Amino acid sequence: MSRLVPATQMLKKALEGKYAIAQFNINNLEWTKAILTECQALNAAVILGVSEGAGKYMCGFNTVAAMVENMMETLNITVPVALHLDHGSYEGCLKCIEAGFSSIMFDGSHLPIDENIEKTKELVKLAHEKGLSIEAEVGAIGGEEDGVVGMGECADPEECRKIAELGVDFLAAGIGNIHGVYPENWPGLSFETLAKVKEQIGDLPLVLHGGTGIPADQIKKAISLGVSKINVNTECQLAFAKATREYIEAGKDKEGKGFDPRKLLKPGTDAIMETVKEKAEVFGFTGSAAK
Repeated sequence: MSRLVPATQMLKKALEGKYAIAQFNINNLEWTKAILTECQALNAAVILGVSEGAGKYMCGFNTVAAMVENMMETLNITVPVALHLDHGSYEGCLKCIEAGFSSIMFDGSHLPIDENIEKTKELVKLAHEKGLSIEAEVGAIGGEEDGVVGMGECADPEECRKIAELGVDFLAAGIGNIHGVYPENWPGLSFETLAKVKEQIGDLPLVLHGGTGIPADQIKKAISLGVSKINVNTECQLAFAKATREYIEAGKDKEGKGFDPRKLLKPGTDAIMETVKEKAEVFGFTGSAAK
C-alpha cells in the first residue's frame, strides 16, 4: 500500500486555515531526504514536485516513486506527503499516473483554451479514477523552468472558471509570478487579477508558482486571498549550490583523498533544510499535519 497521499485534503485544510502548503521540487536523493526529514521535524504536510526534466535525470518516474516510497518507510515519515508532477505534458501525466505518483499537474496554459479544457477534462477523469489529485494551469507562469518558458501572463478569470468547472483539485493561475530569480523591475503580483480569479472559482485552492524571491508581505496577502500551495525550487537550488561551493573552496579534502561525496553534499542538503524552515515561517505550514 502506498504511503503517498493526494494533495487535495492538505490544500483544503490550508485554504480553511489561511496558510499555504509548500511544494519543494526534488532533483536527487539528497534533496528528497533533506525535505522529508525537515518536514517531519516540523510536523508539516508537504508536496514533493518533480518536473519532467528532473524525472528524466533521476532515471524515470518509476525510479522516483520507488525512491520516495522506500525513503519514507526507512525514515519513518508519518506526515502527509504528495508526490506531484510539476508542469506536466499530457503524456507525462499518463506516465506519472502509471508510475504511482499521488498527484499530477497538467500544464495546458500554452494551448488554445478549448484544447486545454479538452485535455484537462480527460486527465481529471483518469486521475480521479486512480485516486490522484490534479492541478491545472491558466495563464503561463513567467521565466523558464526545465525548458518550460512563460512571459508572466495574467490569467483570464473567465478561462479559470471554465477549467475549475472540470473538477480539478487546485488551480495555478498566472498573476505576474515568474520562475527563477525576479528582476529588479518586477512590478509585483497582480492582486486585482487574483481577486477576480477567486470570484470565479469559489473555494478551489489556488497555486502560486515561482515562490522564490516574492516578498513575504506579498506572499501573505496572496495566502489571504486564497493561495493554498506555493512552489519553491530556485531558492533550494541557489542554497544548495552556494553551500556546496563554499565547502569545496574551503578545501575540505585536506587529506588528499578527494572529496567524500557524502560529506561534499551535506552542506548543500543542510542549506535546503534551512530553506524549508524559512518557508515554513512565511507560509505558515508548521504543524499542518496535525491540523
